[in-house]
Amino acid sequence: MSVRVLGIDPGLTRCGVGIVDVAANRSASLVDVTVLRSSPDLPLEQRLLLISRGLEDLLDRHKPAVVAIERVFAQDNVSTVMGTAQLSGVALLLAAQRGLTVTLHTPSEVKAAITGYGSADKAQVGAMVARVLGLAEVPKPADAADALAIAICHAWRTGAAGGTLPTSADVVPGTLTPAQKAWRAAERGAVSPVPRSLKR
Repeated sequence: MSVRVLGIDPGLTRCGVGIVDVAANRSASLVDVTVLRSSPDLPLEQRLLLISRGLEDLLDRHKPAVVAIERVFAQDNVSTVMGTAQLSGVALLLAAQRGLTVTLHTPSEVKAAITGYGSADKAQVGAMVARVLGLAEVPKPADAADALAIAICHAWRTGAAGGTLPTSADVVPGTLTPAQKAWRAAERGAVSPVPRSLKR
């Protein structure tokens, strides 16, 4: 049994979307990955419409079982955060219209799940995504790799594909894959920061 997860790294200029199939043993395979783009010169409503059409096409073509989105954090650039939050709202709506469950994951949760380290940089995340999916190269741009990481993180953190990671009592030394070892380490010690609220 496997589960298909669509992961979204929301952004108005570049929105990463990655679709993976994850089996009960936590092995993952690539289904599709892309980056949806919109020009900053367009009005906001047109940018949201453009990316929403791309999301609709991917949702209807690949028919994921669940959707995972990176949780928006407050930053110094409020306009960037607002655009990202608005696009996340569009993705939530599109998923809800299709009866799909959506889960939000913080950046540190994703990093910890994929690399075992909640403060990993983008290069480390991209390298582990390529390893987990058996890819010869890291997906580019970084938004693409991040979207795949979000999808993999969701399946691993929630056990969406069924099955459980072996406990230390069940494991023969040396039998876990690098990704499984990273996941076990993340489960033992990952702590996610509490997001700061946006000022109204």
